[in-house]
Amino acid sequence: MSIKSYKDQAHMLVKNYILADHFVPYTSILTGILSCKLVYDLTDLISSFYIKTYPSLTKIQPVDWNNRGISTTRAIFVSSLSLYFVFWSDLFSDSKLSGLMVFRSSTLSTFGLGVSLGYFFEDLAMTLWKYPSLGGIEYVIHHILSGIAVA
Repeated sequence: MSIKSYKDQAHMLVKNYILADHFVPYTSILTGILSCKLVYDLTDLISSFYIKTYPSLTKIQPVDWNNRGISTTRAIFVSSLSLYFVFWSDLFSDSKLSGLMVFRSSTLSTFGLGVSLGYFFEDLAMTLWKYPSLGGIEYVIHHILSGIAVA
């Protein structure tokens, strides 16, 4: 009986909160994709200016390096957002809200998930575009499963 209750709560969360306003999820996914392009270009620019051996790298090595810059930037963004939610946000405060924590959501948390989903789309596309130079089938499976989990 309790599993059905949790399932109903999850369905209500998705229907009434996450998908109630389509602007935030779609905008955040687009923001994630465009941010990846911006970070890729900035990593390329900064690396070519400050790292003397960067221009002498093989054809795929700068792509891999810049792709790692995107991954690191997203990890810093998600970690910062997580720290905010844990230490400063009322979203996970037991005294303010009722119900299970896994069913709580906010516009900012939806935005963070959308940015991550945009990153996974971009990184999957980059991996497929340069396949297998940037990673093999395990990278493709990783990005597909991670994107599904975030979505």
